[in-house]
Amino acid sequence: MKHIAIIGSGISGLTAAYLLSKKNHVTVFEKNDSVGGHTATVDIEKNGQTLAIDTGFIVFNDKTYPNFLALLSEIGIGKQATEMSFSVHNCQTGMEYNGHNLNTLFAQRRNLFRPKFWGLVKEILRFNKQCKAIFDSQNYQDGLTLGQFLTENNFSNFFAEHYILPMGAAIWSSSLSQMEDFEFRFFVQFFHNHGLLNIADRPQWYVIPKGSRSYLKPLCQPFENNIKLNADISGITRSDNKVHLHFNQDPSESFDDVVIACHSDEALALLNDATEDEAAILSAMPYSENSVILHTDKTLLPKREKAWASWNYQLSQDRSKAASVTYNMNILQGIESENTFCVTLNQKEDIDPNLILREFTYHHPIFSSESIQAQQQRDKICGINQTHFAGAYWHSGFHEDGVRSAVEVAKRFGCSLEQ
Repeated sequence: MKHIAIIGSGISGLTAAYLLSKKNHVTVFEKNDSVGGHTATVDIEKNGQTLAIDTGFIVFNDKTYPNFLALLSEIGIGKQATEMSFSVHNCQTGMEYNGHNLNTLFAQRRNLFRPKFWGLVKEILRFNKQCKAIFDSQNYQDGLTLGQFLTENNFSNFFAEHYILPMGAAIWSSSLSQMEDFEFRFFVQFFHNHGLLNIADRPQWYVIPKGSRSYLKPLCQPFENNIKLNADISGITRSDNKVHLHFNQDPSESFDDVVIACHSDEALALLNDATEDEAAILSAMPYSENSVILHTDKTLLPKREKAWASWNYQLSQDRSKAASVTYNMNILQGIESENTFCVTLNQKEDIDPNLILREFTYHHPIFSSESIQAQQQRDKICGINQTHFAGAYWHSGFHEDGVRSAVEVAKRFGCSLEQ
């Protein structure tokens, strides 16, 4: 039995701790005063109702979350079906639509008489068809970006600005200009695997009943007495086949192995004796900061209620601005209330201050050709020198990817999910 330190209590760290605890003694170190990371459900009291509303991790599906679903099954947590729909509202022109069905697509009825809007629909179908053909043939052009693909294949700026770029920006919490620099291969593989290139036959999406935090207690149960909150780690060193954790106030502690399950930039900052490979690979996978506001200001949603979707993107003239997307939590979590609860990214200045309920800051990985190349070099640093790295940044940046990265670490120790 090994003594293993887990640094970070997001989905990657907790999954690693859960799996490794089956055969080892684990200790989880968390710098904050609670566990969960992006699993952040908050209780809101409004008009006599007490509601549990998710503000970070919200949804998962039955197609591309196999490890997360296996984990939920193993710890006895169920799922609740939800709707995943996407709308775009252009603040300058007032044009808006919701792609959920024909009625919502033409929620703004005058779009029926706009040739440009019908052109958008045709280009969506053409884009989907071309990308599926490229995925099937695996005939990717090395180094090609999404923006270059759109230009080379004569897709209009209207299509790019009103559909594919905002959809990608909403998914990865990036700007429109960053989406243009996305590696095309990575983009197509993700969209294909998530059914986003299909008009029909898309995955069924789910939320966790009573909020995503519901899985935290059963997941932590096997090691609940070995979680150290408010851990003030000053650095990590490796020597004599041991890993040494140093603290700003407390004495150092030594372990047989360490799983660093925080963001790539945080992981690198913790390593006092980082190797050249660790420095090069981890620094190539940066994170961006996103402001997240929970509120009840409906002006952040499209003007027409038929255009309200699960995810609602607001277009502005600033293409370098981080994603301006609002999640309609009433739709996503099936909330029945006279209030519409919204979670909005990067638009605090547009929200009525009197309607703000909570404020958060979350960080998301930035994907580029450089970061994707760094992902392919994981074996150069992970499992070397008694050090293992877990995090969603090793894959596509989502909850499933955090679980997957932890499963991959646990396999080295002979630990796995039940199948």
